[in-house]
Amino acid sequence: MYKILITGGAGFIGSHTCLVLLEAGHSLVVLDNYANSSPEALRRVMQLAGPGAEGRLQVIEGDIRRSADLERAFAAGASTGAGLDAVIHFAGLKAVGESVAEPLRYWDVNVSGSQHLLAAMAAHGCRTLVFSSSATLYGYPETVPIPESAPIQPINPYGYTKAAVEQMLRDVAASEPGWRIASLRYFNPVGAHPSGRIGEDPNGIPNNLFPFISQVAVGRREQVQVFGGDWPTTDGSGVRDYIHVMDLAEGHLAALKALLSGGDQLLQLNLGSGQGHSVLEVIEAFARACGHAIPYVITQRRSGDAAITVADPTEAKQQLGWQTRRNLDDMCKDGWHWQHANPNGYTSVRTSY
Repeated sequence: MYKILITGGAGFIGSHTCLVLLEAGHSLVVLDNYANSSPEALRRVMQLAGPGAEGRLQVIEGDIRRSADLERAFAAGASTGAGLDAVIHFAGLKAVGESVAEPLRYWDVNVSGSQHLLAAMAAHGCRTLVFSSSATLYGYPETVPIPESAPIQPINPYGYTKAAVEQMLRDVAASEPGWRIASLRYFNPVGAHPSGRIGEDPNGIPNNLFPFISQVAVGRREQVQVFGGDWPTTDGSGVRDYIHVMDLAEGHLAALKALLSGGDQLLQLNLGSGQGHSVLEVIEAFARACGHAIPYVITQRRSGDAAITVADPTEAKQQLGWQTRRNLDDMCKDGWHWQHANPNGYTSVRTSY
């Protein structure tokens, strides 16, 4: 079993991945500043993981841009003997619209933060990293499904920061032997743990479709805005590749196993289902899950959107032995279970860890 540092481990994808890793027997150090997450998520992760999990999960409140916080995290990893075996790097900002309004903040957190983390890893002799990348770096795709060989052509600051970090990782891997790196390019993570105990809890108005739908379903918001009804798709709404967050978490475990079982590696892999669903299909599926209609209104197209974005996940299956196992109905059922049980997310229990 391994000791792993998880940056941003209290977030949506991070918390689900922490649970999968604990269930697999690994020990974790989580570093999170709770900028868009809650320590309550990690408390529930420990409950779900069962007896003994608390002794294998150390939590440090801190920021990857601060060397002192990174030193505390690496020291925690070495507190029981040998140091950390690997890092899974989730910490970062991820809202496209916000990145357009605050590009310097995004470059600081996403790129400078990653640089500080890589420097700390090198200093402590830890050279195995799974990086949380994004399909946004493909921009307007020239072919669909999108292979990893597609041009990297971001169209917003968020996408540019992900592309910049991937380039930094390629440069680091080429600079000296010993690095084992996987950049996982997510498509659209949705859903929640089937227990309904952990899920997505965005601060403020959700930036993504799925949490917006779930908040409308539970009565927190009036209606869903569908950006464009005249796209060249079957029903006129945009088509995306949605992936259940538990499939995504299991993809991180598979990537970690692949890196730790081999020599020097530099993987760049799509994590998606390979199947597209339109916005209206998702709304209909969520309506089936919650048992009532989801009101929506079709508005103007949103700048920067593409008609269809679907992954070609072939490489992930070949190199990791991984593929999605859950369908759209599972995503909606589990997402509704979480939102219905936690109508205000973790809000009522946002406290210090």
